[in-house]
Amino acid sequence: MSLTDFRTLGRSGLVVSPLALGTMTFGPGGWNADDQTARAMFDAYRDAGGNFIDTADIYSGGESERLIGQFLKDSGSRDEIVLATKFGFNASASPLSARQSGGGNPNAGGAGAKNIHRALDASLKRLGTDHIDLYWMHIWDGVTPAAEIVQTLGDLVRTGKIRYYALSDMPAWLAMQVATVARERGVPGPIALQLEYSLVARDVEAEHFPAAHEAGMAVVPWSPLGGGFLTGKYARGDTADSGRLSGPNPFGDSKFAERNWDILEVLKAVAGELDRPPAQVALAWVMARKGVGSTLIGARTVEQLDSNIAATRIVLSDDQMQRLDDASAPVPGFSASLAHPGVRRMVFGGHGVAGWGER
Repeated sequence: MSLTDFRTLGRSGLVVSPLALGTMTFGPGGWNADDQTARAMFDAYRDAGGNFIDTADIYSGGESERLIGQFLKDSGSRDEIVLATKFGFNASASPLSARQSGGGNPNAGGAGAKNIHRALDASLKRLGTDHIDLYWMHIWDGVTPAAEIVQTLGDLVRTGKIRYYALSDMPAWLAMQVATVARERGVPGPIALQLEYSLVARDVEAEHFPAAHEAGMAVVPWSPLGGGFLTGKYARGDTADSGRLSGPNPFGDSKFAERNWDILEVLKAVAGELDRPPAQVALAWVMARKGVGSTLIGARTVEQLDSNIAATRIVLSDDQMQRLDDASAPVPGFSASLAHPGVRRMVFGGHGVAGWGER
């Protein structure tokens, strides 16, 4: 595989690379790359054949969008790039953004029509473009009805300000409701779900993956390296210098659970067999999972980005995949237990019956 082994995103005609360049590290911030390094990573990703770039209106207070807009203009590559950005977080409340004007305004966040139009117009201006290829609802606000989300985003597709839309960080039932409302109305619907997914974060397999499959949406994993845990740079019992995995950040410190250290040991063993870094093997595992469309990668240096891209050249054997699957298998909750083969045999008189998506 390589970045030019393109695939369509979900049941759509949008053609993307298997790895998307995430740009949360573009712009000012303690974890971020400077402008020159950000441009070098943009160029390196394009030179490797990548075409899918993902940002958000809150990343570095909008500076990530501004930089990408400048890079696209300087390189003349706008038509070649699938450009994705996001709306939803109120800048005054987000841990990922500097405080902006409008802080305290409840209509400067969420998935209501008023904020979507405000946020999109601001993103288009910063990005220096007249349309967004893929517009993500960054977070569900807990109040806006699915019908309003479909109406607003569908209207924007029809007017051409966005080409497609998708959902990030939402309950599976809401994603299915949005997709169902759109299908029943015969209007544009979501084409992907962006979710945290990695060897140490597989809980979304219970509900989100089946919902995505049923509705024809691709899963686009974020944090496929578990916030850096799966790089192997941390040691059990010595996590003092844990960067993004400690302190006030979106990831928290849950990646240091005892179970995850056991998963990491299996990952390191497989990586040793392949003579590859654990991070590359962890990415290869994510990309090989059924239902995954394009996987988001982020970096602070060109070297880190090049290493991530190299993961596309790894082919895991059936045995290696199975060992990683077994080591990281999530503890099944109620929903997952309903799909257990034993339950199905009870339903069908002792027979194993395969559904259409399993054949």
